[in-house]
Amino acid sequence: MTTTAGGTNTSSGPGGARRARGRADGARTTAAGRMAGLGRAELTLLLRNRTALFVALLMPALMVAVMKASLDRADLGAAGMSVGEAVMTGGIGMVLILVVHLNLVSAYVARREELVLKRLRTGEVADHEILAGTALPAFGLALAQCALLVIGGVAFLDLTAPKRPDLLIAGIALGMVLMAALSAVTAAVTRTVESAQITTMPLFMISLGGSGLFVPLELMPEKIASFCELLPLTGVMTLVRAGWLGGAEGGETATAALTALVWVALSVFAVRRWFRWEPRR
Repeated sequence: MTTTAGGTNTSSGPGGARRARGRADGARTTAAGRMAGLGRAELTLLLRNRTALFVALLMPALMVAVMKASLDRADLGAAGMSVGEAVMTGGIGMVLILVVHLNLVSAYVARREELVLKRLRTGEVADHEILAGTALPAFGLALAQCALLVIGGVAFLDLTAPKRPDLLIAGIALGMVLMAALSAVTAAVTRTVESAQITTMPLFMISLGGSGLFVPLELMPEKIASFCELLPLTGVMTLVRAGWLGGAEGGETATAALTALVWVALSVFAVRRWFRWEPRR
């Protein structure tokens, strides 16, 4: 791919890339404008990639349907929630993993191997703008699907409207940032787009089984639950459930938010330290 923010060909070298990103009057572009341009280019590529589009649009719904069938006979009374509540809040976690994490790992690796990231760095676009701009389409799709899950749960499954929308929004926002940062970390150890299917599997399996996506931590043995509370996505899921279903105490939500923020900070540090901008040779 030789298209940068705004759809300009970058093959003419660093000087051409800088001129392409400037305005006609020679003024510097803004950070928001540069990231928006990158986001538009990435969205175009996503729409052309049928596999990535399938994962982003249909896989979360399929996973929710599978988990609902699995939990129909489960007794979730000890966790204080119904099967519908467990499935729909867990569905938000699936959206974060499948729409943001899986897609972004492939996107970062593909752009690196095609030398797009290297070319972008020759211009005025900052490193964090490149990573954030690439993530914008995934963020938009994730927000749209989370909104559909909330609307569908209230309209068709007789779930209550979110009791603490602020916590729900905070959980989703933290989850997107965390998944994007972890995507960049995972991309650093992923050699090809094909191998991304393998390198993304550990976080997917750990989160599915241990972060309370569908099986609440309250149903786990105490020692296992205490360990699972420290997993990357657990804090996010605690905020999501507290925001939609209520019932969480202030100390619990504060701890969940702090856990998520610590993982974000660790992931950002790892990205700054180990992210690769050029292909391995």
